[in-house]
Amino acid sequence: MNSLEATEATTRRPTWKILLAFAIIYFVWGSTFLAIRVGVREVPPFLLAAMRFLLAGLVLYGWMIAHGERSPTGRQWRSASLLAILIFVLDYGLLFWAEQRVPSGIAAVMMATIPVFMALSEIIFLRTQRLTVRLALALLIGIGGVAVLMSRSLNLGGAPVDRVGAIALIIASMSWSVASALTRKLPLPHSKVMSSGAQMLAGGVLLALTAAALGEFRNFHPWTISRGVWLSLLYLIVAGSIIAFTAYVWLIHHESPTKVGTYAYVNPVVAVLVGYFLGGETLGLRTILGTLFVLVSVVVITTTPATKPEARLSEKETS
Repeated sequence: MNSLEATEATTRRPTWKILLAFAIIYFVWGSTFLAIRVGVREVPPFLLAAMRFLLAGLVLYGWMIAHGERSPTGRQWRSASLLAILIFVLDYGLLFWAEQRVPSGIAAVMMATIPVFMALSEIIFLRTQRLTVRLALALLIGIGGVAVLMSRSLNLGGAPVDRVGAIALIIASMSWSVASALTRKLPLPHSKVMSSGAQMLAGGVLLALTAAALGEFRNFHPWTISRGVWLSLLYLIVAGSIIAFTAYVWLIHHESPTKVGTYAYVNPVVAVLVGYFLGGETLGLRTILGTLFVLVSVVVITTTPATKPEARLSEKETS
């Protein structure tokens, strides 16, 4: 009886911990878009991103080393560096850059199209997913949502999204989708925390080099930066990268991936509302319709079961 109770105690997690972890990945990650918007008003974008991920990566990497985790091998560092280019330089770097031109809520909605590009890459390039009617409609709805946000011909009120900024965000989403596919195949540390710490660390270094190449250090004068911007950077490092990521990894081990993946639907809504109430961003019909279309598309895509023609064929042959 005692052993049974002990087993139940180790497998059953307190509800408040689960709710807190979900609240963190929902609201903290959703609010980081406004923090980025505040930061890039005074700090060059790639340099701001470099400071965020270099410091967060050092903390995570150092924490794991201090707790006896082995450092990645040379091969694993090469894989982490490749992913760092795709995730941190191209995805986050372009996100930070685009938020100089695009409201934070809209940026979050555009980044929510990542599952759309992941589905397209699985259908066209990886051939791991079959195009069904349901999936085709979801993809069209998602693309339609982006079109609503960017269109200059639709009279929906409010200015359309800056075209250059929108293109940068689309490239960022594509880059993340490519990185997601590669992550499954590249040799990386077994520990997810060490893997992410190494990727953040490599990403921070590469972002700093990118910022230097773009001449951003010449335009950066720390003594002129306001307290609000420093606080937003601190929030991005501590809350956005360290605390929220830790909550995410903990949830992945204690809840189903489908439940944890709901942050992809909630983050854009949180970002739009935070941008409206705290950032003074507009919330017109264009934003509402575009957000609705994208979210419907994401929900349908992420809840569509994988259909592999090859798997079906092999099942028929063995039956």
